[in-house]
Amino acid sequence: MISKKTKYAINALVYLAKRNGEGPIVISEIAQKEHIPRKFLESILLNLKKAGVLASKKGKGGGYYLLQNPEDINLADVMRLVEGPIALLPCVTYKYYERCEECKDEETCGIRNIFYEVRNKTVELLKKANLAEIIKRESHLITDS
Repeated sequence: MISKKTKYAINALVYLAKRNGEGPIVISEIAQKEHIPRKFLESILLNLKKAGVLASKKGKGGGYYLLQNPEDINLADVMRLVEGPIALLPCVTYKYYERCEECKDEETCGIRNIFYEVRNKTVELLKKANLAEIIKRESHLITDS
């Protein structure tokens, strides 16, 4: 299960993607429209800014905006930025590898092998799920209902 922090980050990014090209969006608007506690959102957006996903403008007409196209921001990258590893076991993570303490031989570990497949499929799906794709799916779901 993803954390609230990750879910809020995705919600905020989708909101900014929907408003992409309109200029900076103030935190209070994002917080209100997406039902995210403002203080929590400030921290999340600051982390995304430090990671180069967002930029901000201060003062009147200020706020946050995407630095990248919505097509170029995928959920795998967002989850890694906010949450850390995507894998369910530390021995199969991409950027956060750790050997399992009880492991006798990684090469012949059936448990590792299965969770490696799970991680690969999950990451494959999350990489395809960019902000533009999420918005496209939402519009199809609205028109189909």
